[in-house]
Amino acid sequence: MQIPLQITVRDIAPSEALETHIREKAKKLDEFFEHVISCRVVVEMPHKHHHQGKEYNVRINLGVPGREIVVNRDRDEDVYVALRNAFDAAKRQLEDYVRQLRGDVKTHEPKQAAENND
Repeated sequence: MQIPLQITVRDIAPSEALETHIREKAKKLDEFFEHVISCRVVVEMPHKHHHQGKEYNVRINLGVPGREIVVNRDRDEDVYVALRNAFDAAKRQLEDYVRQLRGDVKTHEPKQAAENND
């Protein structure tokens, strides 16, 4: 990554284990596609009513050449499950982006009026 990983944790007690987990997940994305420019990860626990359990939200902004991939994963009761789901979604979007760069994505040509033999 050209810009160092940025991790923001809101309304949760910061932990070294959580930060290490995020760094490992981000490193895997960077290894998958070496042209990742930046990665920002926000983990938060929005204020909810007390009768509802803890729910974590994860947002990932992944900067790649010519584009920004944004992933939002809301309402997981386990912060590590929320991170896994968010990073899995980011990897799928990154895979799609790489396919587009390589030209592996098929595009359908528009039907032409000349095909109609009226």
